[in-house]
Amino acid sequence: MREPNAIDFWRGLALVTIFINHVPGNTFERYTYSQYGISDAAELFVFLAGWSIGIATRGRDGTPEPRLRSVLRLLSRTIEVYRAQLAVMVIALAMIAGTALVFDNPLILEWHNAGGFFADPIQTVVGMVLLTHQLGFFNILPLYVVLLGIAPVFVLIARESRLLALGLSAGLYLASLVEEWNLPSWPGQGDWFFDPWCWQLLLVLGFVLQDWNRTSGTLRLWSRRLFPLGIAIVVLGIVLSVLEIRPDPMLVPDPRLLFSFDKTYLTPARLLHFVGVLLAFGPVYGIIAPRIPLIVGYLASLGRNSLAVFSMGSILSLGATAWFVEWRGRKVRVAS
Repeated sequence: MREPNAIDFWRGLALVTIFINHVPGNTFERYTYSQYGISDAAELFVFLAGWSIGIATRGRDGTPEPRLRSVLRLLSRTIEVYRAQLAVMVIALAMIAGTALVFDNPLILEWHNAGGFFADPIQTVVGMVLLTHQLGFFNILPLYVVLLGIAPVFVLIARESRLLALGLSAGLYLASLVEEWNLPSWPGQGDWFFDPWCWQLLLVLGFVLQDWNRTSGTLRLWSRRLFPLGIAIVVLGIVLSVLEIRPDPMLVPDPRLLFSFDKTYLTPARLLHFVGVLLAFGPVYGIIAPRIPLIVGYLASLGRNSLAVFSMGSILSLGATAWFVEWRGRKVRVAS
């Protein structure tokens, strides 16, 4: 088992934050950083996935592994995440159905966009397998499947030119923002909650920055120089969140996604805020690791097993939702 490190620590913290934010009505939610900024833990999670790809596709000496091995490694991980998504969806649907039976409340079947499955199971099962039907709060793994599926393309391009890979990624991002490209949902209406064509930029950015950080000290130098800018961005995010200042998507000029705070399309404001968070909190791990080793070690252990922890956390958050929304509420009604 590897020693605690910054990547595993921050990934573990992101997992805990996502779990807390997925349980409605709990006290701790108000203290997560998503309540005090424009971006949230999802950006951190995807960025770290890209950073980890940069580490995983190289040997311990930093030498790139053979191209075919890198492609097969990423495709294997894609299949692993896909299997986890299917398993989690089946368990979640069974939990929702069981909760509806226990409390004799058919409205529970509508939780997290599950109603389509129970109303039209034939088409919806096909949609589940195709990842075009997703439950609410269970939609980040489908994003990961697509991102990992296209990651080999950017990894191989970056072997020749990091700037070319980043440029192509940024071009796809901007085109998706302007044209509002997204993957369609089916059999229901609408699009994916996380647009892969926009979120891929964060994955590629993490990969490219890891490679740059490995080969040069320039990134660390500029990170220190831009630390005050990161603090300023974080403070601005706190002010905007506390005062609930957000642009009205119906009033901003076209292309509207360039000026909104939309999470689905990872709009520029969210991306810029996340970069500020990176600059402001990048040095924190080195400060806290020797001072609170038990907490750091625990969070790093969560981050080290991110897929299993996220999958279990998603299931537990659904159970906690039943507690907060239904079972606890029924106790109050009986007592009254």
